Amino acid sequence: MPGKILVLGASGHVGAPLVTELLAAKEKVKAASRHTTLLAGAEVVRFDYADQRTYQTAFDGVDRVFVLLPSGYTNAVEWLQPVIQAAADRKIKVVLQTAIGVDADEKIPYRQDELFLIRTGLPFVILRPNWFADNFHTFWLNDIKRGAIAVPAGEGRSSFIDVRDVAASAAAVMMTDRFDNNAFNLTGPEALSYYDAATVISKVADRKLSYTPIDDDTFIHMATRAGLSRDYAVFLTSIFLPVRQGWTAGVTADVPTLTGKRARSFEHYAIDHAAAFAV
Repeated sequence: MPGKILVLGASGHVGAPLVTELLAAKEKVKAASRHTTLLAGAEVVRFDYADQRTYQTAFDGVDRVFVLLPSGYTNAVEWLQPVIQAAADRKIKVVLQTAIGVDADEKIPYRQDELFLIRTGLPFVILRPNWFADNFHTFWLNDIKRGAIAVPAGEGRSSFIDVRDVAASAAAVMMTDRFDNNAFNLTGPEALSYYDAATVISKVADRKLSYTPIDDDTFIHMATRAGLSRDYAVFLTSIFLPVRQGWTAGVTADVPTLTGKRARSFEHYAIDHAAAFAV
C-alpha cells in the first residue's frame, strides 16, 4: 500500500491547492509548514527547513515529497539540498519545484539543486514553472490598487501560469511513476507582456490599470518600502532580467501532458480573481 505524500510549504500559494488536489484523489497527505496551519483532511505537521530536528517527524511514513524554496528565501542551495539529502537517506521520491530557465547555466543555484537531486539516484520529477499569474493579486496588488503595475520587466513577455495548474501538475506526477526522472517546463497557453496583463485586468475589473516599466534600483526601493527584505528585493530584480531578454516567452504543452487539461489562460485567472482587483 502506498505511503503518505509530504507536501512542504503546505499553506503556500502552490502547497495549499496541491494538498486539495491530492486529498480529492484520496491520497494520504502530510501537510507541512512552520506554523502547522490546519488543512481539513490532511495530517498537519510542523516543518522548518532550518531545523533538522523537524525532519524525522515530517518524513515518517512518507514515500513521496514535494519540495520547493520557501517564499522570501534566496539561497536555494542552503535551504533545499539538506531536504533532498534527507529524502535520499530515506529513499523517498522527490518532486522538486524550481523555475523555468534554470537549466541554462550550472552556476544557477536552482540548477545546482536539480543536479544534486539527479545524483542521488532517487526517483524524481523536476517542475519548472514560469512566472505565476497569481503574483498580480499577491506581490503586485498594492500597485494595482493604485492603478499602475510597476516592475522592471521592460517590454518582455511571459507565459504566466496559474498556480492551480502548477499544483495540478505536481499532483499528477506524485500519483504515477510514468513521468519519473524527467523535468517539465510549466507555462500558461500564451505569452503576455505586462502591458497586456494590465489590459486584461482592466477589462475584468472594469477600471483603468496601466503598466509602468521601471529600473532595478527603483524596484528595489519600492519593494523594500513595501516590506520585503533588501536581499529578496535584489533577488526578484535579478529574475526580471530573463523577462526583459525574452527568455520567459516560450509556451510548452507540459501542463496538458501531465494533467490532461489545457492550462488556464491569464484571462481565466483574472476573471477568477476579479474581486481582488476591485478598488
